[in-house]
Amino acid sequence: MTPLDLNPLSTAVVLIDLQKGIAGLKVAPHASADVIRRGRQLADTFRELGATIVYVHVLMNEMANLPVDAPSRPPGAPPPPPEAMELVPEAGFRPGDLLVAKRQWGAFYGTDLDQHLRRRKITTIVLGGIATNIGVESTARAAHERAYELVLAEDAMSSLSAEAHAFSIQTIFPRLGRVRTTEQIIAGIRR
Repeated sequence: MTPLDLNPLSTAVVLIDLQKGIAGLKVAPHASADVIRRGRQLADTFRELGATIVYVHVLMNEMANLPVDAPSRPPGAPPPPPEAMELVPEAGFRPGDLLVAKRQWGAFYGTDLDQHLRRRKITTIVLGGIATNIGVESTARAAHERAYELVLAEDAMSSLSAEAHAFSIQTIFPRLGRVRTTEQIIAGIRR
């Protein structure tokens, strides 16, 4: 395992869907509260050293409702209330942080995330959030395709099942970047 040497000035912490309508879901293997706490720890630590902090939330009521075998909402169900799209206060959003609204699983498609990162000369993304194999993985794949270096915070993300989380962590993410714990990531920040 290669050691990390993260320059905070060229690194962005990107946290996916730490919002009321998602943080309340039952997830595994890490509880939502633990994912949020560790995501905030990453954001607070990197922010103090001048890093870019990005919170991404999905506008669930604007997502395309295309025919699929396993819809997110039952057909005909009312849209989620507006507060479902709000970040949970525990996530630690601060003035100066970026807030990106997405309408798909991934944080790059149809948003200005890439533009924000390029303007700030970001080359590395530390990624966490909910759900590992949905919003986080979609964002990780798109970041990799855009040549960002990725560090994936294994314990600052979780999914709807431990098996889904493990598959992304063990099979997909090692091909896209470096999988580390929150503690390992913080220890790898250049000071």
